[in-house]
Amino acid sequence: MKEKKEKIKYTSIGGQALIEGIMMRGPDRMAYVIRKPDNTFAQKVESLAGGLKERMPVFKLPLIRGVYAFIDSIVNGISAINYSASFFEELDDPDYKPSKFETFLEEKVGDKLGGVIMAVSMILGVAIALGLFVVLPTFLVGTVGANLPFMGKNLLEGLVRLVLFILYIWAVSKTPDIKRVFMYHGAEHKTIFCYEHKEKPTVENVKKYRRFHPRCGTSFLLIVMIISIIVFSFLKWDNLLQRSACRILLMPVVMALSYEVIRLAGKYDNLATRIISAPGLWLQRLTTSEPDPDMIEVAIRALNLVRDDLTDEEKEELTIMPEPKPKEGKDKPPEGDAALEAAPDGEIEGEAADAAPAADEAETAAGEAAEAAPESETDASAPEGDAR
Repeated sequence: MKEKKEKIKYTSIGGQALIEGIMMRGPDRMAYVIRKPDNTFAQKVESLAGGLKERMPVFKLPLIRGVYAFIDSIVNGISAINYSASFFEELDDPDYKPSKFETFLEEKVGDKLGGVIMAVSMILGVAIALGLFVVLPTFLVGTVGANLPFMGKNLLEGLVRLVLFILYIWAVSKTPDIKRVFMYHGAEHKTIFCYEHKEKPTVENVKKYRRFHPRCGTSFLLIVMIISIIVFSFLKWDNLLQRSACRILLMPVVMALSYEVIRLAGKYDNLATRIISAPGLWLQRLTTSEPDPDMIEVAIRALNLVRDDLTDEEKEELTIMPEPKPKEGKDKPPEGDAALEAAPDGEIEGEAADAAPAADEAETAAGEAAEAAPESETDASAPEGDAR
């Protein structure tokens, strides 16, 4: 196959959109960058040296590496999502108190609670995915297409699975929180494209590039769906349990083949790889959106934290952090009585000075009215209006 044009720099760097942040993974380290509510960055860099892939070279072999990469991406992806979510938990409900069950878990599991939650989340996620995209299509086709030949059932089942997957992506993309995640997803793609084209990653340079990338995880999942149709089409139709079990057992084979295909599509640029990439690039219209400049800044910082070819200027830029935003209700000039109390004698100016005599007159009038009114009409226990 003909390789990409020389100006394109193939890189193994990839990433994942998080909650108000991005994770980038390079050859030897992984970086997380989150824009916190106060506008500052939270960032973390983890070394990949000494990992299972380094200790056991068998996981670098073709096909086997695809299964390993899939499982590894799920584990690291859930961990990254939990890390980004931790900076926004206190914003959900400041008065939140843990339930008795949560307190019980913390007492029994202790510091390992996060790991337990991540493991349960991963198991549930995989179980739901298998149920929705493997068992459900098998059940539906077994019920509706009972008279079809086994090859026809297999193809119909694959079509149902593909439609369910696209509908699921479309429905998820409509939720407000996921829309922002998809904007960060677009920022990640555009930033990697900029780097691959050997341009310095700046906000203005990154903006020029498209948000659809052939090595995207969305493309990988779609290719998994397509290859599963081909692989599963040769299986004879048995009962639902056997059928579902065969598909689950063959998923590692499907993932291994899909990984090699997506790896090939990202490394070369010719007619064959463009055809392979086209469906995934189309689907990315749902899973990516145009980012704003703040999101691109996060993506650039995450990319630079895993690069080994930084210039001195780029290294210096990594030391610069944005200024924190003042919290709501803080750093505002005092108003009304607070302004009068805060100002030194003789230094009340402007509107506060004009308001002082009026405030004194109003207070005197209110006192005289209170003395003249019956006690029942000055009851302080009267309910106030709804302040919401």
